[in-house]
Amino acid sequence: MNVQTPHTADATTVEEGLAIQQAQSKFDSEAATALAMQNTLLTPRFYTTDFAELDAIDVSPVRADWDKLMEQMRNDPNKGHFRKTEDWDHVDWEGMEPELKAELLDFLISSCTAEFSGCVLYKEMKRRGTNEDIKELFSYMSRDEARHAGFINDALREAGVAVNLGFLTREKKYTYFRPKFIYYATYLSEKIGYARYITIYRHLEANPEHRFHPIFKWFKEWCNDEFSHGEAFALLMRTDPKITQSFANKLWIRFFLTAVFSTMWVRDHARPKFHEALGVDIDWYDMEVFRKTSEIARQVFPVELDLDNPRFINGCRAMERAVRQMDAAKARGGVSGMMGRAAAGAKAAAAFVSLYTMPVKKNAVPDDVRLEPAY
Repeated sequence: MNVQTPHTADATTVEEGLAIQQAQSKFDSEAATALAMQNTLLTPRFYTTDFAELDAIDVSPVRADWDKLMEQMRNDPNKGHFRKTEDWDHVDWEGMEPELKAELLDFLISSCTAEFSGCVLYKEMKRRGTNEDIKELFSYMSRDEARHAGFINDALREAGVAVNLGFLTREKKYTYFRPKFIYYATYLSEKIGYARYITIYRHLEANPEHRFHPIFKWFKEWCNDEFSHGEAFALLMRTDPKITQSFANKLWIRFFLTAVFSTMWVRDHARPKFHEALGVDIDWYDMEVFRKTSEIARQVFPVELDLDNPRFINGCRAMERAVRQMDAAKARGGVSGMMGRAAAGAKAAAAFVSLYTMPVKKNAVPDDVRLEPAY
């Protein structure tokens, strides 16, 4: 009798998905786990927050939209989707160009870490909370993120590399963010994730000859999960107008928009072979993702970055140059390396300040907060 091996794609709870991952951890790679453990300006972080404040949220002001979103998540449209099927093409890891292989592995490991970061945070809220509305939301989101991380790890195991997610949970450093900062950062992370994945998916739909790895075929459903998670955070922010409308919080929103966009620019430009293989110009791709994200974020943010201001792209390029100089100085080591890192750090800070102090566009937030994927 054939006994089907449990798969994270079929897990209905985050606990079940993580248990399946842990059972496979004997196949994991110390090198990949070490890369996922890094805490730098560009690597995904693990977060913790004030769970009591999150638990006290009253969703009554958005109840109608909330119930519709919960029903959608409860129906679990992507159950069973994130697994290899007959559409999963063979990947010639041994024959792959070394630079492309390194950048693809970096992309997959970084993506796995980012997905799992959300899983850990959402799971902890589910565990600690008593508010049934909030617990239900985070149970669904942690379930989805566990599936995503598990699916990426499946892809990594083909290359003999995978991340020990249990080790990450125990050992990776956690960064504390107040709940409102979690809202801003995670909302943007989920929505920019949607914009990234759907842009790649549509490009490869039109240019399948550039689909150099089969995981890109799964990006449509994947980005729809990202979109619905962003919708949840949009609703959470709409439960209290001060979160997005006070003067101080508008400044914080500008900060997170600047940080998320500039970090993506720098990270993507560090993977030239990856984007060359996809057949996309990195500048075009990043600006396309920024425009999609900015359009979506009008549902909840009263300000947006002026992407057409020459200071924006010039600031991103200055940030990229500064980070490259910082990496070169770090590799050089010694006193000159230390001085070089300090000088490059000052340049990066100046570039960020230039981006942050750009005039922003004001946006009248609509009464109807909910959106549906449209790209």
